[in-house]
Amino acid sequence: MLIEKYDLEVFTPPCDPGAERYAARARLTTDISEIMPYLNATLDGAVYLKGANALTWKKGRHTIAFHPYEIAISNVENRDGAEKELKGLIDLVNRTWERRADITPDTTTRKRPTPMAIYKLLPNTNCKQCGEQTCYTFALKLAASQKNLAECPSLAEPQYTAQRTGLDSILI
Repeated sequence: MLIEKYDLEVFTPPCDPGAERYAARARLTTDISEIMPYLNATLDGAVYLKGANALTWKKGRHTIAFHPYEIAISNVENRDGAEKELKGLIDLVNRTWERRADITPDTTTRKRPTPMAIYKLLPNTNCKQCGEQTCYTFALKLAASQKNLAECPSLAEPQYTAQRTGLDSILI
């Protein structure tokens, strides 16, 4: 087990006082730098920055950051959810550590798609069925992990199969 002890902090982000969303941080007593290339190899869409010794990952609508002595998560609905998510991330790190002999570490830095790259693959109908005024606004929220592809009903239509496949490949 890599992480045995940590201090947990759940808070409302200072940039959004009064928000109904929470962030959480686990301050670790163990340096997890060595596990980051293994996480990078196993977490779809992770972005590993070797020079910064950090790895970020989007999980649903959450942004997660792994640093040598800290794991942080943002955009969680409530305090209990934040604690549960962080405990799950600690378990993920420990499971990955236990399986590291079976994983080829990956130090590649991948880039997340830009909102414009996403927008170019959307139907561009501005139908508002996703709850947004325009497809570009939807693309912005997809890039920020505030929306998911299932919220665009048009992408389920047969004429948009190629666009859906393209989006699936860049929004890992």
